[in-house]
Amino acid sequence: MSTVLIIVIVVVAVIVLAALLFGMTRGRRVAAERRRERELTQRRERAVTEHREAAEARTGAAQEAEHRARVANAVAERERAEARLHEERARAHEQGLNDDELLREERTERTTREERTTTREEPVTYEDQAPEGEYATSRSQSSTRDPSATRDPESTPRERNGDR
Repeated sequence: MSTVLIIVIVVVAVIVLAALLFGMTRGRRVAAERRRERELTQRRERAVTEHREAAEARTGAAQEAEHRARVANAVAERERAEARLHEERARAHEQGLNDDELLREERTERTTREERTTTREEPVTYEDQAPEGEYATSRSQSSTRDPSATRDPESTPRERNGDR
């Protein structure tokens, strides 16, 4: 009996070892499969995130381009409207409908020219405002003389014109 008992123990030990070996390899296979599934899921999520970010960026760029196109369209419409306005003004001038406008512009230009030539005054300088001293004497002299005759060779054109 003792040999039978030893044989039974050895057979049971071999069966247990075979079961453990089979269980461990199967467990490793299952763990490896789970790890691959997790990695695949993470890669999918990264790909989804990247594609969504790219889609958002392109959507933003498309909206910006549409806005620029709307602005350009509005500018083009405004230019066309201005061209139509000038064309209508040209037709009115051709037909003699705007002669009063031309005459009014001519009168305005003539009036401004006359005002410029008749109302020229001598510019006020600091010397004219000085109460006493050397500026007071030069003021009395400069009021009788031509201001361009008292030019300082180192003075600027503004100073020569009385803008100090």
